Amino acid sequence: MISYQIHRHWMEKALKQAKIAGDSGEVPVGAIIVDSKGNLLAESGNRKETDQDPTAHAEILAIRSASKILQNWHLNDCTLYVTLEPCPMCTGAIIQSRLGLLVYGCDDPKSGTIRTVMNLPDSFCSNHRLAVLSGILEAECREQLQQWFVKQVR
Repeated sequence: MISYQIHRHWMEKALKQAKIAGDSGEVPVGAIIVDSKGNLLAESGNRKETDQDPTAHAEILAIRSASKILQNWHLNDCTLYVTLEPCPMCTGAIIQSRLGLLVYGCDDPKSGTIRTVMNLPDSFCSNHRLAVLSGILEAECREQLQQWFVKQVR
């Protein structure tokens, strides 16, 4: 079993990706994918505005990158760290990629589809049972998002 400190380490890296995204005008969400040996495979932040692509969420970009590196769309032995609970689109991609473990920072009360608004991984429409760990650096992830949105309102 992976220690809490290792999960914190990778979530800190995801938070750095989220900061980069936020500094460039994107909603600050960051994602990291590591393999079963703890090697970093992919990292990304949101790029919807930058790429003018509604699918350019941090999770999707990281999944695409990791799949290319592994030359395999099955990510069974990988862990995805993301600062915010995934939306329906990202949850679908996570399920389809057969990720081994999802670790996310804070719940998304508006569109979170892992546990908060819906539970897609455990629903009848899911063909993959996803292991999930939430709440890693939860306060830091939430605060980063809240501070970014406060700045956008000003």
